[in-house]
Amino acid sequence: MKSEFKTKLIQHILNKKNGEKGFTLIELLVVIIIIGILAAIALPSFLNQASKARQSEAKTYTGSFNRAQQAYYLEKQEFAPNLVTLGVGVAQSTSNYGYGIQRNGNKSSSGVSQSVNNFGVPLATITTAGTGTIGDVVTGGGAAPIKGYAGGVSVSTPAGSNEATTLAALCEAALAPVNGGNVTTSASGTALYLTYSTTAAPSCNTTVTTTKDGFVAIQ
Repeated sequence: MKSEFKTKLIQHILNKKNGEKGFTLIELLVVIIIIGILAAIALPSFLNQASKARQSEAKTYTGSFNRAQQAYYLEKQEFAPNLVTLGVGVAQSTSNYGYGIQRNGNKSSSGVSQSVNNFGVPLATITTAGTGTIGDVVTGGGAAPIKGYAGGVSVSTPAGSNEATTLAALCEAALAPVNGGNVTTSASGTALYLTYSTTAAPSCNTTVTTTKDGFVAIQ
């Protein structure tokens, strides 16, 4: 009988506990603290990945401009002066970037002037959408939290070769403009964001001005 009584008592206690479902205040506080710690750890990583996702758009498009310019030169013996003429089917402006082209010289140009600058400008304003031989004028946003991109293609004769060919480089701003990085406004120039050479591929300028960090090569 004693064994039966103990069994019933244990069963009664278990049934009573099951009927009192819920959490104590301490348990809730512990859960809230754990969630806060996890959020503090994960949020910076999430924001960084979100910026990288937005930047991948400009990285892809600017790289495609470089390749399209090489194909255009093969057919026309000069570089396309603007995005419309290049005809790659990319919108000149998106929610994150503006895109443009500035040619440094036409087919009659020689030396480093036979080159072209391609741009992915963060939070841009399209001042001029180029047509004919006029280049695109795209101005970047000074408080942009995403990086700018600059691509360049030139006609060069690499060391050890006697054949001229098109060589390209793709550069990413070291910092976003909001953190003191370069705004990346489209402009012509053979030593602006990239430096051109008649014997090598274009190189990214690591310093653009005395107060702004420059660009790093990514292709």
